[in-house]
Amino acid sequence: MSTQPTQSSLEVLIEQALPAALRAAQSEASSTDSEAASVLTTAQVAAMIDHTLLKPDAGVAQIRQLCVEAIDYGFASVCVHPTWVATCVEALAGTPVKTCTVIGFPQGATLASVKATETTEVLNLGAQEVDMVLNVGRLKDRDYLLVYADIASVAHVAQAEGAVAKVIIETALLTDEEKVAACIIAQQAGAHFVKTSTGFNGGGATAADIRLMRQVVGPEMGVKASGGVRTALDAINMIAAGATRIGTSGGVRIVQDWAARANANDHQASAGETY
Repeated sequence: MSTQPTQSSLEVLIEQALPAALRAAQSEASSTDSEAASVLTTAQVAAMIDHTLLKPDAGVAQIRQLCVEAIDYGFASVCVHPTWVATCVEALAGTPVKTCTVIGFPQGATLASVKATETTEVLNLGAQEVDMVLNVGRLKDRDYLLVYADIASVAHVAQAEGAVAKVIIETALLTDEEKVAACIIAQQAGAHFVKTSTGFNGGGATAADIRLMRQVVGPEMGVKASGGVRTALDAINMIAAGATRIGTSGGVRIVQDWAARANANDHQASAGETY
């Protein structure tokens, strides 16, 4: 973990990162990247999905079904509200599927100390990953040190417990410069991932935003595409742009679509060999 930055040092890092990030956002995915994404196996794609249910009216039966699907399809995690963490930990015991939950969700405007306490509580219940919403208003005010402290309050707790911290930057509410700033600060604060969206505040993931985020954080951090990723083609576009994790309530459909595409491609290849 790096030493705590100053406001001016963060401003310098953001300014330095901006030109390349903007170029990346404006570029198109290369055919090589798209092809590499499209030939991933169904199991490889499933292992990139956070199977998500964050509807406020979801009950225990739906949460348990979410866990069953995650186990059956081999998803990376289930992502639920904190109230369901203990339920998921119990349901997923003995499986590789992790329990992920959200912090300061969906507005991100709670105090850093509250986010830290919430993180401690859910980790004590057995959560292994946390997706926190940064303080969007303070970011837009360019109060970079407060945003740094906000993220670090969660990232430090997660790191101490061996958990993964993801930072939701809420791309739909940000300018490109603000997206760059959010990614730089998240990286400096010790987060493991940056994530596009909550799905509750406007638009979701776009390939341009994923390319921008990947350019800023480099290969060291994860990039999670969340919001509006519902089909295999959506997933291909996000992975080609640089996403390493996908948050979606449509994980079952995505892996079923992916398997169907793979079977169709295998059939076409076999037919070609026949002739």
